[in-house]
Amino acid sequence: MALTKNDIITKMNDLGFTKKKGAEIVESLLEIIKGSLATGNDVLVSGFGKFCVKQKRPRRGRNPATGSDLLLRERKVVTFKCSGKLRDRINGEKEESAVADRHVGLTRC
Repeated sequence: MALTKNDIITKMNDLGFTKKKGAEIVESLLEIIKGSLATGNDVLVSGFGKFCVKQKRPRRGRNPATGSDLLLRERKVVTFKCSGKLRDRINGEKEESAVADRHVGLTRC
């Protein structure tokens, strides 16, 4: 099950914010992020990850319903790359073993 914006607002209540104030904070944060990405700037949240705006070139595609060829236009997309700390937390690794693996030269996805 996905964590929704409403879930985040509800969790803000656990931190002592009213639902209205929590909603204002979450909406403000998301507007700042969207505004930065819309102008082509990346958003780096230390310890969490980086949202990047990337330019995609035009490419050939195919309509799956009809099978006809078409040209997909040039566009911008947002990508996310999680931080090493977040990746380790998701994988349930302890910080010490993750640091040791990096010193040995192992790579992780």
